[in-house]
Amino acid sequence: MLSILSNQGSASMNNVYMSRQPLLNRQSRIIATRLTLHLGRDGSMQDAASALGALDDIWPRSQKPVFISCGHSSCDAGLLDWLTPENAAIELPAAALLGPQGPDLIGALQTWQPTTCLLFDAQAAKALSVDVPFRFIGFDARTFSLAQLKLLAARTRSYGMGIAFNIETGEDFRGCMDAGLTAAAGWFFTSPTGTQAKALNPAQTNIVRVLNLVRQNADVQEIEAALKHDVAMSYKLLRYINSAGFGLSCEIQSFRHAVSMLGYDKLNRWLSLLLATASRDPMAPALMYTALLRGRLMELLAIGLVDKSEYDNLFITGAFSLLDALLGVSMEKVLDAMRLPDPICDALLGNAGRYHPFLELAQSSETNQGELIAEQAGMLGLTADQFNRAQLQAQSFAETMEL
Repeated sequence: MLSILSNQGSASMNNVYMSRQPLLNRQSRIIATRLTLHLGRDGSMQDAASALGALDDIWPRSQKPVFISCGHSSCDAGLLDWLTPENAAIELPAAALLGPQGPDLIGALQTWQPTTCLLFDAQAAKALSVDVPFRFIGFDARTFSLAQLKLLAARTRSYGMGIAFNIETGEDFRGCMDAGLTAAAGWFFTSPTGTQAKALNPAQTNIVRVLNLVRQNADVQEIEAALKHDVAMSYKLLRYINSAGFGLSCEIQSFRHAVSMLGYDKLNRWLSLLLATASRDPMAPALMYTALLRGRLMELLAIGLVDKSEYDNLFITGAFSLLDALLGVSMEKVLDAMRLPDPICDALLGNAGRYHPFLELAQSSETNQGELIAEQAGMLGLTADQFNRAQLQAQSFAETMEL
């Protein structure tokens, strides 16, 4: 059956959907992920623990921390029924530690000793005195000014590394880094900034030319000749193909070898990624990671729902959905230069089509709107467990593809 259907267990009945926020360091690289749990109306922390436990077989095993936020739900000791992976960090509001259920939660934390992040608020000073070590101190950037964050980061540094959540602008991100915080979370980098260029630059134009040749099934020699005009592009292409995310058993030595091993359809996917690498945006590393994750997520969500021949197109739709931000050119101008199938163009231009529901769901996974995620997933016939598993699998894929 579908790979994302396996190991559902009882979690699929809990309707616990997850959304994501990336954490960026001052080099604009994604160094961690924040997963927010959206529980159903009658959901409990035991449901959350069950949903997380069902994901153990595909949990990202990298060294990158994964922060777990209970969102609008009240965190209690029931969440500790989940055997937390080493790279998981549980976010704890001060109220959860100091309220009526606090003693049970503190006892569970002392027993299981997971990595924790204290969410700083008016009661945080008192919460810092409880007998629980914190590795991270989290600050909601919507609550504190940059001046306050700088002061709080300095005062709490001895308790844990400072992290800012819910950053909304690039200016706020830079302010948080200047304030001495370790990382900041948010999707501020996915919106195009500045004045858009009127056309693609020469490097981007050459990549589009090669892409169009591949999509036309041009002769291998003709494509090789076009690649030789840009040695850097050829090098990047081979690095992508030989990365761990591609999963090949032998190393690809040349473009001709790549064609013989992969065929034009698969090669088209990886050439598509090269278009994004031509970006000069300082946020390009984070944008590339997100584009990879979106592409893989769309592909996984569509398994069993569309014909296999369309999987690559769904990947490209997701990967291209951030091209306007990456290239500094409007989506219309990018698509005018390319010969892409109508379903891809329709989805990227917001004109509906059969790929659009998958792109909408991938984009909704980056919001804090649990009800919207549940509604869109339900319209595609996807359970919460299927959706969550696809997200984590896509995250692991994006991490293996980072170059």
